[in-house]
Amino acid sequence: MRKVAAWLLAGTSMFIAGTAAAQDAAPVAAPADEGNEIVVIGRGETRQVQQLGSEDIGVLAAGTSPLKAIEKLPSVNFQSADPFGNYEWAQRVSIRGFNQNQLGFTLDGIPLGDATYGNVNGLHISRAITSENIGEVRVSQGAGSIGTQATNNLGGTLEFFSSEPKAEFGIRAEGTYGSESTVRGFARLDTGDLGGGVSAYVSYVYSDMDKWKGTGSQRTQQVNGKFVAPVGDVRIVGTLAYSDRRENDYQDMSLGMIARLGYDWDNISNDYALAVRIADIGNNRGDTGAPVSNPAAGTVYPSPIATIDDAYFDAAGLRQDWLASFGVESAAGSDIRFAVKGYYHDNHGQGLWFTPYVPTPGVSASPISIRTTEYDMDRKGVFASVGTTFGFNDVTVGAWYERNEFRQARRFYGLFSRSNPGRDSLHFQSNPFATQWEFEYTTDTFQYYVQDKLTFGDLTLNLGSKGFEVRNKANPVVAASLASGKIKATDWFQPHAGIAYQITPNAELFGGFTQVTRAFTASATTGPFATTQAGFNALLGGATELKPESSDTFELGGRFRAGPFTGSAAGYYVNFRNRILAVTTGAGIVGNPPILQNVGDVRSLGFEATGSLRLPAGFGLFASYSYNESTYRDNVVNTVIVGGVPTAVVIPTKDKTVVDTPRHLLKGEVSYANQGFTARLGANYMSKRYFTYTNDQSVDGRVIFDATLGYEFDLGGRTVAIQANATNLLDKKYVSTIGTNGFGNSGDNQTLMVGAPQQFFVTLKIGY
Repeated sequence: MRKVAAWLLAGTSMFIAGTAAAQDAAPVAAPADEGNEIVVIGRGETRQVQQLGSEDIGVLAAGTSPLKAIEKLPSVNFQSADPFGNYEWAQRVSIRGFNQNQLGFTLDGIPLGDATYGNVNGLHISRAITSENIGEVRVSQGAGSIGTQATNNLGGTLEFFSSEPKAEFGIRAEGTYGSESTVRGFARLDTGDLGGGVSAYVSYVYSDMDKWKGTGSQRTQQVNGKFVAPVGDVRIVGTLAYSDRRENDYQDMSLGMIARLGYDWDNISNDYALAVRIADIGNNRGDTGAPVSNPAAGTVYPSPIATIDDAYFDAAGLRQDWLASFGVESAAGSDIRFAVKGYYHDNHGQGLWFTPYVPTPGVSASPISIRTTEYDMDRKGVFASVGTTFGFNDVTVGAWYERNEFRQARRFYGLFSRSNPGRDSLHFQSNPFATQWEFEYTTDTFQYYVQDKLTFGDLTLNLGSKGFEVRNKANPVVAASLASGKIKATDWFQPHAGIAYQITPNAELFGGFTQVTRAFTASATTGPFATTQAGFNALLGGATELKPESSDTFELGGRFRAGPFTGSAAGYYVNFRNRILAVTTGAGIVGNPPILQNVGDVRSLGFEATGSLRLPAGFGLFASYSYNESTYRDNVVNTVIVGGVPTAVVIPTKDKTVVDTPRHLLKGEVSYANQGFTARLGANYMSKRYFTYTNDQSVDGRVIFDATLGYEFDLGGRTVAIQANATNLLDKKYVSTIGTNGFGNSGDNQTLMVGAPQQFFVTLKIGY
């Protein structure tokens, strides 16, 4: 296939000398008389792509993650354990069987990394920008945009774009109150035109809500700013974002725990004495590996607790981020189009678990300590493009460079006493009594892309390629048993080819082929360094050499419009090679290194369809359906020591369904908007999902409903609106996220999150 693509590219190589985001231009929007359409299906694109506007986010409960807004689109599987989709430990998105670590994420072109919970190479979109400031979301379900600043987009890209400052001075304020004592305030000030087209805005968000079960809070403070300054024939754009997020965690569950303890079971953060007693019992039984701390506690756990891992005292995730960018771009309509942008990201974070496996040192001290995973990131980079159009060619060249200096550590902090923990889980911890491991990781990324969009009347061809070299280095400060060293991934030729043919003004066919390679990540919790030194050394050469994951994606589909109806349908085939699985062992709180293994190929076959119908009197219908069959193509062979002899053990994964990949997704909504009134009822069906590689454990399918009802008053230049939202309208009990503590080969595992119950929120919006 590489030879075929190379032959196709050779025919246009003479034209490739400049750049603009030709293939990556925004999907063609609806005509002016259809501007009330929210989902725009990418007419003119040679790949499957959909675009959502700010209206689609605005109808959801205030503060909802933009990732939750896109779950209505075909092949998008989004999960979280809170009503807003913001709780990061449980936040997961996958597309066509590829998980979020295999998708590309950008904000105004700035790379956001691979959406890993532990900050490794970026940050979640909900920390980079508040939902009210997002102007557009573009979802490519296939391998995605060739010009995306991402080295991991095997299965699609999610591109977010911030809204522009308004041309007129204005103030917008929102206040939300609802279930679990939720209080949220948002305010934005637009300066309007300050002269010569210079304009800016700044916004602030404060949010605080109780957990829907157990004890604890989820708090956020966030600032966003943006300015635009036309200077001659160019436009200068700058952004600045600050986020401080502090979340108490929910307890990870297993199917056995749910059956035994119920959906509402959680950590026991309001009962420190009970947590100490459970730790004492675990020590007495030998379950923790820690010395006996209080023989009087006995060896029987208090009912209904049956294991040391049923409930911990507390857990939390703390993240502080600064994200800034500065760029210069050519004015719209320029013959030579160019853009260059530099960015900087600073992150400080801690993930806390009050662990009974490591006691606080000292005689008569607490049998519990705080275990942290700590993150400090310094990312800086620049990306640029330049291009032009001549004849039937629209040529494109772009490049991106980033250096990510990332420091990660595992530390333990002592508690004050057996009767008083003396530490707040929502505060950054200091003065540890031990550092288990600490590493400095450096990742250097260079990527280029080149493409040509050729137009011959009704026929459009897109031909191009991207390539990269990513070098990862791990330097130990405190090594423990984890790996250090160097590894790199290089693939200078990843071809992209697409075609679109307009059959009629209202119907077109599209198809394409994309080949993508995923670079390695550098951290102690994900990627090739997240194993033992011996395991890492074994991955560097010979028959077990670790190869980068790669995918070939073939798409064929059509888009059509007939009066008030707009729709698209597409089929796809994906061959995913060198799939790397990380098998977890033991409870997540223990932090055992995962076992990395190359399980060979994965094959995905699928079909997806989307339809939007505008009805009279302000009514509308939207529906999407997806069918996906993703299976492992090989068994896994592990070597274990039996009686001192290496023995091969076959894990029967061949023809098994890929974990966390529902076969059927069906989403729909009915909406109404007329004379200030808005109403919406949405439904989301997902079929069964497996959470073991051998498919012996699964969670059932479910249907979740949510609803919106609102009214906007027009007070002559000022607007006042009230909006009510209900999530999980029918109060369905279900498992939301799977794989929070990774996936195992077989057997029940404490790696599930329960979905939030029925919740209600009311928001008052004022603008002038």
